[in-house]
Amino acid sequence: MHIQGNMTQMLAARAASGNPLRVGLIGAGKLGAMFINQVGRIPGVHLLGVADLSADKARAAMRRAEWPAERYAAMDYADATRSGKTFLTEDAEKLIAADGLDVIVEATGVPSVGIRHAFAAIENRRHIVMLNAEADVLVGPLLAHKAAAAGVVYSMAYGDQPALICELVEWAQACGFDVICAGKGSKHLPGSHKANPDNVWEYQGFSAERIARGEDNPRLQTTFADGTKCSIEMALVANASGLIPQPDGLAFPPCSVDDLATVLRPRSDGGVLSHKGTVECASNMERDGRPVPRDIRLGVYVVFEAPNDFITRSLGEYGVKMDPSGRYAAMYRPYHLVGLELSVSVLRAGLLGQATGSSIYFTSDVVARAKRNLSSGEMLDGEGGYTVYGGLRPAALAVQGGELPVGLSDDMRLKRPIAEGEVIHWADVEYDESAYLIRLRREMEAKFAERHPFQ
Repeated sequence: MHIQGNMTQMLAARAASGNPLRVGLIGAGKLGAMFINQVGRIPGVHLLGVADLSADKARAAMRRAEWPAERYAAMDYADATRSGKTFLTEDAEKLIAADGLDVIVEATGVPSVGIRHAFAAIENRRHIVMLNAEADVLVGPLLAHKAAAAGVVYSMAYGDQPALICELVEWAQACGFDVICAGKGSKHLPGSHKANPDNVWEYQGFSAERIARGEDNPRLQTTFADGTKCSIEMALVANASGLIPQPDGLAFPPCSVDDLATVLRPRSDGGVLSHKGTVECASNMERDGRPVPRDIRLGVYVVFEAPNDFITRSLGEYGVKMDPSGRYAAMYRPYHLVGLELSVSVLRAGLLGQATGSSIYFTSDVVARAKRNLSSGEMLDGEGGYTVYGGLRPAALAVQGGELPVGLSDDMRLKRPIAEGEVIHWADVEYDESAYLIRLRREMEAKFAERHPFQ
């Protein structure tokens, strides 16, 4: 893997001096294995340790990433540091506290766990790359604030779509363009919110061979199929860039890469957006189930505005796809490679002290909506389950309206019936206000709910 510019020289210097950038990974799932595969090929970087609740799972991830056993046979962190090998452990706190560690990658996907790991990393002065969008959307601005106060970086994970979208937003703004809409592709149809772990493979359309490999978690895949993950990822983009979600959340309009600038423009100009400066996911399926040609399901995009005729002509001369008026244009990237690109965030944090996107605002929230008609007394089961899905909302409306964040909806009992599609409110559920995550969430709301982007 070739790292451009100054980081190449910095890595070479660290490799030559015997002082590599030391990285720890928490969570040995599929994305973790992708990162392991790549980071072992970068001179000047040492994967000091991998932590997972199951040591067997960690070893399996190393094998899947094609690491020879002798490279992760270290007995302890001191031995790993001396030998350049990788230590495997079931104790994430021990990894975070290991001497010489520079960067922690949090890839568990469990909000409560990820938040605890992030706080431990901040306490130990480790940079944090958060491959845990569920934790980030719940209290990300609070974590970013505390990390900055401690002098460490709190960063989104490059390769995951939110960081790549933020990169496009930053590119457009650095060029002097106004951002109209930013987002990603998805697969979404009317009724997709009903997906659950029992029927998710029907919604996702995975091959029998892929399902048989057993690498895909049904509950995680449900969050993709039912729209929760899209809402979470668009919330991260909004909270990093200051964009404001549409009042009704995501509409998932069918859209090809050729029509991004035409569809994703304001309604007043013939598009689908309620306002400029927002986020949206483009579906690769027409409402009737027909595939959209040249879709952007695996990619990311930004739609921006040409401020005058000179810019319109210039963009056209270089082949930029524009809407019929010549006022709006789109830039996109067709793919994201998730864990294979994660090292970019690790290197920027560890070498340059920079984040590849960070939730520094609170413009957006993801609230719980009912997947079906729910009964009084029924227990909610959180993201990727059978009872709720996440819907994107402007944070101001969600907080003022007392709407329940989807990330807190696990193991809460309903106090009244909820109709399918209805937003669930704090007043609708039984909960303990003194619970750890709820206290953190309240702290985050109090600190950021009234803060306007760029203020």
